[in-house]
Amino acid sequence: MSELNEDTRFVNYTPGDDLVQPFLIERTGIRGRLVRLGPVLDTILGRAELPRPVAALLGELVALGCLLGSTLKYDGVFTLQVKADGALKTMVTDMTSAGSLRGYASYDAEKVAELQETDSDLPSDITSWLGEGYMAFTVDQGQHSERYQGMVELQGPRLADSLRHYFRQSQQINAGILVAVSQTDSGWRGGALLIERIPDSATGDVFEISDEDWRHSLILMSSCTEEELLAPELSAERLIYRLFHEDGVRVFEPKSFDATCRCSREKVVNVLKSLPSEQIRELSYEDGSVSMKCEFCSTNYHFSEAELEALFREATDQQDNG
Repeated sequence: MSELNEDTRFVNYTPGDDLVQPFLIERTGIRGRLVRLGPVLDTILGRAELPRPVAALLGELVALGCLLGSTLKYDGVFTLQVKADGALKTMVTDMTSAGSLRGYASYDAEKVAELQETDSDLPSDITSWLGEGYMAFTVDQGQHSERYQGMVELQGPRLADSLRHYFRQSQQINAGILVAVSQTDSGWRGGALLIERIPDSATGDVFEISDEDWRHSLILMSSCTEEELLAPELSAERLIYRLFHEDGVRVFEPKSFDATCRCSREKVVNVLKSLPSEQIRELSYEDGSVSMKCEFCSTNYHFSEAELEALFREATDQQDNG
């Protein structure tokens, strides 16, 4: 934990990507988080050949998932999902408690192509792309823990509007949120900024955040440009100081992200064992083999006819012995 003030403002902080930086505005007790995504986001969006607007919206969802997931205490997997009836059907991002991120999107290629004729850039209004739908939040801490799930209807022209609505409706928390995603010469970059109007009782004292202080912090936050949110040469600490230094700001230990997928051949084998052999044979190629691709990382798992027959025998033996 460190305090950013006049004595530390000229420290040559090392710019950092693929992290979330928590902070506290000291005068008011308003908490915040800044997400910076570089190579990790480029890896996630580059794994599938998505149309540019679809990739941009998925990138926003990944950044928002990092914001929300990093505010929760859990040991498992946090998932943020959008289901809709428009050109974009499904977008999913998840984050493990260790910081591994994934994401994928499914869409109607014909409808997306039609929209791209008039809206080929990054969508500023998601309504025409998503239509009606909802945003869902899930925390899964394993089979011995109860899953937590929240849901909110899609609201407003940006994905961040739905997340703000969730904070206000389900958590009774006022939140200010900015998010930006862009495809640069060096790849996809993303950034997101969150401030929350919640009491801080860590020391037994409760800060009563006035409407005036909250509006003031929102004004300071709104001065952040998309270029600043995405700039790789501007460290998270410097950006936070630039925005909120007049009220005093303290930063805490950042959390880093990676793009490790949780799929494995073993997990695919378990899925195949759970399916009827007749159903698997219907999906097989002419040579009797089957391939299954991970929706998140596009890894292709191929099983020959001989390997499948061995799996069928093993599954049958397990059922007989069970």
